Amino acid sequence: MLHKLFAVVFVSSALQAANAAADPFYDAAICKPPYSMDSATALYEAAEKLAKPDTSLLSAHVYKLPQELGQDGFKSNEVVFAGTSIGVLIQGEQAEALAQRYELKRERSSLMGASTKGYARELPAAEQPRPEEGKVSIVARESASLPGKTLLACEFVWEADRRALEAYEKYLKQ
Repeated sequence: MLHKLFAVVFVSSALQAANAAADPFYDAAICKPPYSMDSATALYEAAEKLAKPDTSLLSAHVYKLPQELGQDGFKSNEVVFAGTSIGVLIQGEQAEALAQRYELKRERSSLMGASTKGYARELPAAEQPRPEEGKVSIVARESASLPGKTLLACEFVWEADRRALEAYEKYLKQ
């Protein structure tokens, strides 16, 4: 509990600092530090203090922040929490540019039609928090449900979910 309190104080302070070198929400979207439930919870609690969530997207909370954030020429003012993912909505359709910048590879899946263009890169084994349970990846995805925006996120995918998606896509190809 004390760990979470310090993390929330850190995030809140970082967001208020005028010349912060890197925004903690953007850093989390590129898996810095690698995803953990504790860090995601701390960031979620910080977002709750900054804005009310838009819950119109299925299973996602989108927080419009009072200030713009970004790095590497990419801009956002929206943070997304969805399942075991934390990300930002980048302004514009930037999946290819994000893929180039963060060395992401084209995804084989369109997530059952949810994304029109997707790229991902699993973190190295040493940065996987629970490799026996699932994998953490950086993803960049465009979708018709998010016109003019690109999701940049750090996501943890349970091994069982990954296997189920692969089985479903194999079934579709038959």
